[in-house]
Amino acid sequence: MTTIKTEYGVFTYDEYLAAFEQWVKDETSSSKNSTVALAGFTKLNLARTNRLHKTIELKPELVKLVQSMQHTYAWTVLTEAWCGDSAQTLPLIAEIARLNPEKIQLQIILRDEHPELMNNYLTNNARAIPKLVVFNETLSKESFVWGPRPLPAQELLLNWKKNSDGRSWDDFEKELHGWYAKDKTETMQNEFLQLLQDLN
Repeated sequence: MTTIKTEYGVFTYDEYLAAFEQWVKDETSSSKNSTVALAGFTKLNLARTNRLHKTIELKPELVKLVQSMQHTYAWTVLTEAWCGDSAQTLPLIAEIARLNPEKIQLQIILRDEHPELMNNYLTNNARAIPKLVVFNETLSKESFVWGPRPLPAQELLLNWKKNSDGRSWDDFEKELHGWYAKDKTETMQNEFLQLLQDLN
C-alpha cells in the first residue's frame, strides 16, 4: 500500500531541525527560491522553535492520553521553515509525538516541493501551512487533519481579511504572534486533547 511516507521524501523531526539550523547558517530557507525576507523569517522562526521546546508544559491529561495509545500512527506535517505559524505550532506537535515514539512517527514534508500533495489539504482553497495529517497505520486509514493554526488564531486571520481596519500585514502578524505568546499553547493542547480522545 502506498502511503505519504513511502511516496514522498520526508524528514524526521531531528533531521528537519538540523536542516533548519543549516538554512539559518547559510542565510537561506527551505524553499528553493528563497529570498532575503524568507531567510530573515527562517532565522526568527528557529529562535521561536528553540524557545518553545524549552518552555512548553504539556497538560498531564494530554500526556496520559498519548502514552496510552493503542494504534500506530504516522503524523505528517506539511510546512516550510519560513512559516511563522509553523514555528509556533510544530514544536508542540513534536513534543506530543515524543511522548510515545513507538506509536507516533512524526515526519516533515516541505510544502513547496510537493504541491500536488498540498493540494489535497487546502484551507479555504489556499495552501496554508502547517498542516498535520494523521494516518492510522494499524487500520490503514486517515484519522484527522489539523491546521494551519489553532481556531482562535484562524479567526483572527479571517477577521483581519474581512476588515483590516487599516492594519497592515505586519501589524496583523504582530497581533497574531502576540496571541500565541499569551496563549502558551493552551488552546492547541486542548484541541489535540479533543482530537486524540476522539480516536479512542
